[in-house]
Amino acid sequence: MPGRGNTRLRWSVGIETEGDRVLSREEVVELADAVAVSSGIATGIGTNRYGAQLLVEAGTRDEAIGKARAEFARAVAQAGLPVYPIVRVEAMGEDEGGDAGDYAGEGEGAAGEGRGDEYGGEGRGEGVGGEDYGGGEGGDRGGGDEDAGG
Repeated sequence: MPGRGNTRLRWSVGIETEGDRVLSREEVVELADAVAVSSGIATGIGTNRYGAQLLVEAGTRDEAIGKARAEFARAVAQAGLPVYPIVRVEAMGEDEGGDAGDYAGEGEGAAGEGRGDEYGGEGRGEGVGGEDYGGGEGGDRGGGDEDAGG
């Protein structure tokens, strides 16, 4: 399986949340600025969802997701956004190539169990809505969507 052992890989990890109000362009721009330090991009303008695609180095998929969740939580706090439950997580290592959907079910569970869950929990994700706002290097989304079934 890719990413096992002592080998450090670059991982593209997507995290998406869903809440009870539509986010403004300015709010998502703040998130984009906060994730740019991780070569990340932010999504969610004009929707009740926001998220980010982040690049992290890790030896395993689980480690990559853990690092990305921590970076995402930091960026959300820096941007001053409300903490919403996570509804989707995807991770693709640089050695996996192709569509992230090929790896459905290997990622960590995504949906949080309420606002106070701080980006934990288990569940099933859904697709992405809204406009992408590029930050960091390149500004385009890596990989496809996958269900992060737990």
